[in-house]
Amino acid sequence: MDPRDLLSIAERLASGGLGIRRGRPRQSELRRAVSTAYYALFHTMAACCADSLIGTSPAVRRGPAWERAYRALNHGFAKDQFRNTEQMSQFSRPLLDFALQFVFMQSERENADYNPNTEFSRFQVLQSIVESRQKIEAFNAVESLERRAFAAHALWRSR
Repeated sequence: MDPRDLLSIAERLASGGLGIRRGRPRQSELRRAVSTAYYALFHTMAACCADSLIGTSPAVRRGPAWERAYRALNHGFAKDQFRNTEQMSQFSRPLLDFALQFVFMQSERENADYNPNTEFSRFQVLQSIVESRQKIEAFNAVESLERRAFAAHALWRSR
């Protein structure tokens, strides 16, 4: 799952460019755009977990251990870990910003998917997509050793 592809899809949805009726997006398109943008963040984190803990070679990425590590990321647990300001203080600004965006977009996704009375504006959704893209790019630029520690933080609780 390529997060860049997900963000491109989200942008097209938010711009009203995927349906027969081009132009002003419907609320259903804006809702799907929010959800898709969140999943770009989620899949970035899932790949980080698997890459950091199992490896990045093509052969390893096709294996069951990599898939298991990828699928180990839990939405709610990661959100709770990222909200733990005491533990998060050990990470650099790009990882903190990514974590904040992850938590924000997860909340937005839950509203988009489950709250029938929530409405989104095109501007609001497009801004969230831009910010998600920026946070993902900055996240990917962080050295692998720190991303590995961040992956461990996202997956496991401290004792």
